[in-house]
Amino acid sequence: MKDTLSKSILHCCGSQHSIQLSSDSAPFDKSNGLDTVVSLAFFQAKDAAAGNATGTIQWNGNGSTYPQGTEGEGQEHMLEGQGAAKDDALHLKRRLGLFSGVALIVGTMIGSGIFVSPTGVLERTGSVGVSFAIWISCGVLSLLGALAYAELGTMNTSSGAEYAYFMDAFGPLPAFLFSWVSTLVLKPSQMAIISLSFGRYVVEPFVGDCEPSGVAMKLVAVLIILVILVINCYSVNLATGVQNVFTAAKMVAIMIVICGGMYQLQKGNTHHLQTPFEPISQERASASLADIATAFYTGLWAYDGWNNLNYVTEEIKNPSRNLPLSIIIAIPMVTICYVLINVSYLTVMSPDALLESEAVAVTFGNLTLGVMAWLIPLSVAISTFGSANGTLFAAGRLCFAASREGHLMNILSYVHIRRLTPAPGLIFHSLIAIIMVVSGSIDSLIDFFSFTAWIFYGGAMLALIVMRKTRRDAPRPYKVPIFVPFLVMFVSIYLVIAPMIDQPKLEYLYALLFIISGLLFYLPFVHLGYSSKIMERVTVFLQLLMEVAPTQSVFPAKEN
Repeated sequence: MKDTLSKSILHCCGSQHSIQLSSDSAPFDKSNGLDTVVSLAFFQAKDAAAGNATGTIQWNGNGSTYPQGTEGEGQEHMLEGQGAAKDDALHLKRRLGLFSGVALIVGTMIGSGIFVSPTGVLERTGSVGVSFAIWISCGVLSLLGALAYAELGTMNTSSGAEYAYFMDAFGPLPAFLFSWVSTLVLKPSQMAIISLSFGRYVVEPFVGDCEPSGVAMKLVAVLIILVILVINCYSVNLATGVQNVFTAAKMVAIMIVICGGMYQLQKGNTHHLQTPFEPISQERASASLADIATAFYTGLWAYDGWNNLNYVTEEIKNPSRNLPLSIIIAIPMVTICYVLINVSYLTVMSPDALLESEAVAVTFGNLTLGVMAWLIPLSVAISTFGSANGTLFAAGRLCFAASREGHLMNILSYVHIRRLTPAPGLIFHSLIAIIMVVSGSIDSLIDFFSFTAWIFYGGAMLALIVMRKTRRDAPRPYKVPIFVPFLVMFVSIYLVIAPMIDQPKLEYLYALLFIISGLLFYLPFVHLGYSSKIMERVTVFLQLLMEVAPTQSVFPAKEN
């Protein structure tokens, strides 16, 4: 096996030199050392390819591995070229500055929601004025929640957002349940929704007045997931660069809609805004508590993504400054844009016309832009592409963080040895999203996503409250007033309970059952630590196939 393994590693690394994997003091395939030896062999083969080492790996008898003759000075043999960190661990690098942080939040929040959600919010509230109140309230709630997350993210700078905070506050079981639901359902469903929206807006211009083919929409959605996957696996800089460019492009598109609306206001087209709290119809004369909650669901779907920067905290430069500052800049900007866009829609459409439109932005473009109306579907496609890119960027880091703690398969915590991207987590997430695209519909996915997401958002607020007591002395570069997490937690409880009582749906039951089902996997695989030799060998095979290695240190650090 050793000869086959060394040849495979050399082939992956492009080395013509020989390497020797020896095991003088322990069996080579020890359960706690096989993937580590593979990782060392990768690094040594890279040195051998450059002619810098003899390529011999030695097992020292206590579970550690070293290039032969370099015990105690292994740090210098770790990483070369693009992956070189010259320290004792392979890890993600801090490459995100303030602009990239703002772009990630804005780019993820502004997806397809604002172009389609106004219909759902207006339908459930029954009046223009109440719908505006919902949009503003959603923005304020998102800002308050994000500021609470800023305190959590500057106190614990590990990637993974809620996962890391649940580990700190509640221990491994709640953290596992979050990672279980998020990696298998929550984040992939979000990616699937955005990709299906992209597919719809790409296909629609080619079918005229006909209903877009579901197969065509899903094919486009799958294609865009694969394109974004390649971008994110290739380079962190490329992924953030794409995010920055597409965020700028979507802001231009947003400004086109807003400027069109302001022009209509200047012309005096304010008829539909003069009596904002008048019911739009007798059937919608009043809204129940459940109607308000589901209106919040629809509006908050358009705002979702406000916590995505917390998933990549380990890659933010100076997170104690840039994390809260990015939030303070990005979310008010998005809120102002959303309110102005809704005003713009109502300058040219009556509430009834808005309710009848399946794509409000496209209808707006047809009424105001004339021959340039094609800009709107293009803008929505650009917007959803950027949002999908930001979603995958963050979701891959969640897989990475949970796997690193032993709550998911080990391979998901590995990163590419040269590109320093969490490729296995990105691929895993994308495959599940593709399955959801093929098998699901947008409406059912949104209901499931919104209900489940607010369970965990409320849990994060509780974690902050708990850690104010249990970790009083922990450094907090940024701190919010204590009423903020309490307020957001109470709102999240309302958003979860009200629809279940007044308008129960199967999606809510499925979400709760799926959360509980995580216990069946936690007990044997996490709590009792069961593992199989087959999974170990699968991990090694995938390491060789993808050229990835664990981020944990495999060398002892030098003592000064």
